[in-house]
Amino acid sequence: MPRAVTLIRSASLSGIAEYAYAATAPAAARLIFLAGSCPLDAEGATVGVGDVRAQAARCVENLVTALSDAGAQITDVISTRVLVASTRRSDLVAAWEVVRDAFGVHDAPSTLLGVTVLGYDEQLVELEAVAAVVDD
Repeated sequence: MPRAVTLIRSASLSGIAEYAYAATAPAAARLIFLAGSCPLDAEGATVGVGDVRAQAARCVENLVTALSDAGAQITDVISTRVLVASTRRSDLVAAWEVVRDAFGVHDAPSTLLGVTVLGYDEQLVELEAVAAVVDD
């Protein structure tokens, strides 16, 4: 399947960001809007209670499953938003490092946010994404 997502890096902006600054998809691409991926197991229980990294890893795992169910993969992601229920920058960075490492060289544009609370009991991390695919 041909790739629809083109990541755009800017020589005019700081190189410190660990992601592309923009991404595009052709008009013929099918966009996939994913619900926020939560750190839930198959029974709906929150995993990794108190552990930002473990929750971020489960969010990525669940995101990959949802992408697959939609006919896509992680390299089809055009942008992400990582939400962390914490006021500590170190928690945000910990979650981001897990997400960044999971995406590898496909460093899609992303936003990292600290929020006051998320929807499930003991939930610390949520991962939102949009993907684009060109169907054969």
